[in-house]
Amino acid sequence: MIREKTPGLLSLVQSFFREHLESNCGASPHTIRAYRDALRLLFRFMADKRGCAISDLRLEDLTIESIQAFLAHLEIERGNTPASRNCRLTAIRGFFKHLIRHDLSRGNQYYRVIALPSKRSRTSPAHYLEPEDVRLILQQPDRRTVLGARDHALLLFLYNTGARVSEALSVRVQDLSLLPPRQVYLQGKRKKVRHCPLWGETATSLQHLSTVRDGRPNEPIFRNRYGHPLTRDGVAYILQKYAKLASRDSPGINKHRIAPHLLRHSCAVALLQAGVDVTVIRDYLGHSSISTTSRYITTNLQMKQDALEAFWRKSGLVPGHTSPWKPKPDLLTFLESL
Repeated sequence: MIREKTPGLLSLVQSFFREHLESNCGASPHTIRAYRDALRLLFRFMADKRGCAISDLRLEDLTIESIQAFLAHLEIERGNTPASRNCRLTAIRGFFKHLIRHDLSRGNQYYRVIALPSKRSRTSPAHYLEPEDVRLILQQPDRRTVLGARDHALLLFLYNTGARVSEALSVRVQDLSLLPPRQVYLQGKRKKVRHCPLWGETATSLQHLSTVRDGRPNEPIFRNRYGHPLTRDGVAYILQKYAKLASRDSPGINKHRIAPHLLRHSCAVALLQAGVDVTVIRDYLGHSSISTTSRYITTNLQMKQDALEAFWRKSGLVPGHTSPWKPKPDLLTFLESL
């Protein structure tokens, strides 16, 4: 009986991305990039520790000890949060499940890595901008120029739709419907699609873009000065530039970490403040779970204050004493003696 030869590490990495993620799972480009970055960091770390080239790594090197050392490296040396560490571990687990399917001889070695637990992390409150701050940022671009008109349309589109930056950058001319009912077709995570309504102002801003007026149906609408598609870093730079200008009139903007996702959070909170049902917001933003959307409820202090005041009015309770309470001198004497 001829024993079948086990594929090497490089071959299994290639089949993981080409056959498993792309063909079998239909993973999005964003997911593939995230898995690629995690494995690239892992292999570089292991090669440095062994003092060899990445091409010299073998399947025998993929031990639970090496993975644990890598996870510690992420948190201690690279300063990753537990959430980021867990995302890297998810990618590694996915790869090791692929290894088991093609290399049962080392199944126990791989199973030990798959069983590594995620680290519990505290969910931080979502940061967001108040509508007046977003409005101030939107006033900064000079819409008389080509780039200023593009910047205004881009930022207004992000706030209007609450789209992830990857979703916005993938919008093509054919995805837009700028006549009533105005809407855009967005493709989100795991290739889930949704239609999002557009404000009249957003539609008008988009109509002024030459990429929309003159572009081909399958071409992206947001491009840089050289005609190439905008990148995530490009969008971040644009937002940060105008946020800095707006902060001269509203210094509170500076307390936030200015990133494109901040506009998504701001859109969600504005919808909540407007009284939109949380299940509608879930579908509007393309969340897979209502628990993700509910995070914004715990974030907004004004909504908590409004809810508390509404509860007070509904309860029918009234203060028993309308005049302020004043301590007696003997009580003060007692307290001072403590």
